[in-house]
Amino acid sequence: MDEKYDVVVVGGGAAGLSGAVALARSRRSVLVVDSGEPRNAPAGHVHNYLGRESTPPAELLSLGRAELAGYGGEVVAQTVTSIAKGDNGFEISLADGRRTHARRVLVATGLVDELPEVAGLAARWGRDVLHCPYCHGWEVRDRAVGVLSTGPMTVHQALMWRQLTDDVVVFRHTQRDFDEAPLLARGIRIVDGVVAAVEAESDQLTGVRLESGEVVAREALAVAAPARTRADFLAPLGIEPEPVEFNGFVIGTRVPADTAGRTSVPGLWVAGNVTDMRAQVVVSAAAGLMAGAAINGELVEEEAAEAVRLRERPFSHEMEREVARANEHHAEPPPFDRASWEERYRSRDEMWSGRPNDQLVTEARGLEPGHALDAGCGEGGDALWLAQQGWRVTAVDFSTTAIERGRAQAAKLGVADRITWVAADVGEWAPESKFDLVTSHFLHIPSAARTVAFARLAEAVAPGGTLLVVGHDPADHHAGRPHMADMMFTAEEVAETLDQSWASVAADVRERPAVGAEMVVRDTVLVARKR
Repeated sequence: MDEKYDVVVVGGGAAGLSGAVALARSRRSVLVVDSGEPRNAPAGHVHNYLGRESTPPAELLSLGRAELAGYGGEVVAQTVTSIAKGDNGFEISLADGRRTHARRVLVATGLVDELPEVAGLAARWGRDVLHCPYCHGWEVRDRAVGVLSTGPMTVHQALMWRQLTDDVVVFRHTQRDFDEAPLLARGIRIVDGVVAAVEAESDQLTGVRLESGEVVAREALAVAAPARTRADFLAPLGIEPEPVEFNGFVIGTRVPADTAGRTSVPGLWVAGNVTDMRAQVVVSAAAGLMAGAAINGELVEEEAAEAVRLRERPFSHEMEREVARANEHHAEPPPFDRASWEERYRSRDEMWSGRPNDQLVTEARGLEPGHALDAGCGEGGDALWLAQQGWRVTAVDFSTTAIERGRAQAAKLGVADRITWVAADVGEWAPESKFDLVTSHFLHIPSAARTVAFARLAEAVAPGGTLLVVGHDPADHHAGRPHMADMMFTAEEVAETLDQSWASVAADVRERPAVGAEMVVRDTVLVARKR
């Protein structure tokens, strides 16, 4: 939950999961937060969903979650209490006190049906007390159907049900004024009197009881209940639901948005019943897909604009000198930011060898497996090796592409449940837990940020734990590294920042064969153990 995702989806129904799958298939990091209260939970089956006709709602959601997991998306069972917008995206607060962050938010929380206060009605909602002839009509065709008049939809609703059965009764209930002529012309009977209760035997609706005591036999009862959008948590953002009208009467609310789901708050999108109360399941799924695709397109444009900005911005004199030296030796200029690293990772299928670093294997092989932090994990070679040795690992890197590759490899190796992946800048991220091993290899950040980062990593070591920091020795001036001067440091420099809480501190330089080249390189290695 500490991770910053590309997109957090609030609501795990058809709209939310469909949008999440579309985003995950576009290699976006996605978290779905779902409260587990789908509107159609009481219904036995989903209808009019091409290829999934008569699928139970819970099964459809389970299939959707499995599809999302297959593309690397995540789901957490929780309720969102608030969403705050800042300069760098959104902060999403959950009911259990946790928080997470996102560049974009897709809200797909649906509606709440406001049922009339008729005894026994709510308990049968979605089974034989029904609201939609398209959703349930075929299942009660040619049976005795009642329509409870509760608002302006009465006549239209009764005529819709009459299409499916000859036996339709409208209960006037509390509604006095509606056009009776079309109903009578179609052979629909009108019953006066307020409805007091619905009656059932053997878990089947048998009739509708009036306040007078009269019982009218019915096998199903249709109710056009007003529906309120689940969007109270959006109020601090200035999002207020607007009324939905039919023939001049309010029948529900919706969050206003354009056809793609874009709201008035930049970066906040909606899909499904939360903005379209008439949308059936398949329509909500389609809306989620459209919103997910639009969000991805917006992020693509944003990233391209940032890449152009970085490419065109004037370098400092020091950066110009470093790049010039790199060009002399045909080496790549060092990446200085998240966007550059993302571009570098995405430019090739694999950046690193996938093998663990030599110094990690040397130092961790004799340690008792516990909880490890791999700071600057890249594609996860070290984290994967630690997990295979029995460690629980938190792996942190600000490249979501690298993390996705590590996560996929963890699944292939069967250690996915032992690694928590966090997309964050190690130069800014502050661990909240303590770890038995904190390791960082070749952290490529400028010196000022590196000092702060290493101080935080040292603080994250639990009593009795080990800190392992490995870097390129500044004295190692072979052809590939002169341009990385500010990225290099000595183990002694790190050791000088440690206080008296450490039982032992060792700093040295170790030689090893270079990966993919016939040369020897020198690693500067700090190994410290806390009291």
